[in-house]
Amino acid sequence: MESPYDYHRPVMLDEVLADLDVKPNGIYLDGTAGGGGHSHAIASRLSDGGHLFSMDQDPDAIAQASKRLSGLPVTLVHANFTTLGDVLRERGLQADGVLLDLGVSSHELDDAARGFSYHRDAPLDMRMSQSGRSAADLVNTLSAEELTHILFTYGEEKYARGIVSQILAAREEKPIETTLELAELIKKGVPAKARRDKNPCKKTFQAIRIAVNDELNCLSIALEQAFSALKPGGRLVILTFHSLEDRIVKQTFAGWCTGCTCPSEFPVCVCGNKPKARLVHRKPIAASQEELEINSRSHSAKLRAIKKI
Repeated sequence: MESPYDYHRPVMLDEVLADLDVKPNGIYLDGTAGGGGHSHAIASRLSDGGHLFSMDQDPDAIAQASKRLSGLPVTLVHANFTTLGDVLRERGLQADGVLLDLGVSSHELDDAARGFSYHRDAPLDMRMSQSGRSAADLVNTLSAEELTHILFTYGEEKYARGIVSQILAAREEKPIETTLELAELIKKGVPAKARRDKNPCKKTFQAIRIAVNDELNCLSIALEQAFSALKPGGRLVILTFHSLEDRIVKQTFAGWCTGCTCPSEFPVCVCGNKPKARLVHRKPIAASQEELEINSRSHSAKLRAIKKI
């Protein structure tokens, strides 16, 4: 019999469940259903009126999750997680826990036709929602300044100018339409040493994907939505996969956990600020050595969690 995790091995599953502290009668929301691995594990622990809302902006993910979560106390929602607060408010509910497993899903990476991978040729797409502007649209229409900003800011790519120069020259001849076309231009835009050390495409593909899906802005909105949706004592659990995501989560959590912000020389507090949450664990959790050996997606993962006061 196929395990519900054969298709998508959920990252740090035991640690996520521990941080969520799943109660059988609780209300939970998984803002990133993906392959349904985390959702299945959460929903399998629910009874006595407990319920999970599992959402994803990718229609393929919703179709996959609907098969894996059949028969469990789950409501599937096809929407971006920036609207997760509405999902609960419309039903007059607050959550005992919210999970966000960020970044591109295993299915999106594995399906070459989606255009996320620089290893196989496919249309240059990268849209998680399968709607809106594609990666090809950005690569072929944005100015040199805009493209350089995307590569520097979202990919932290130090060879951004060289890569953008190659892109601009190539699109003068014809539109850049496929993943391998872009990958070849990236390789031409970096020094030979960078090509020898490792595949130089990762940072540029990451940057363009983030821009296409407006990922960092969506994350900031979703964090506020999720925290507002929690009941007192509820937990917000986040898996990040690169430093830009993790920085936003770390700083947002720190803000919620901070109390008085008055200068140290003030004899008494006049700001009135009180902490809204506390960290479940002070430092982020990384994958165990055992998981690293069996789940390649866990290599860059960091797990953070807070509990609402």
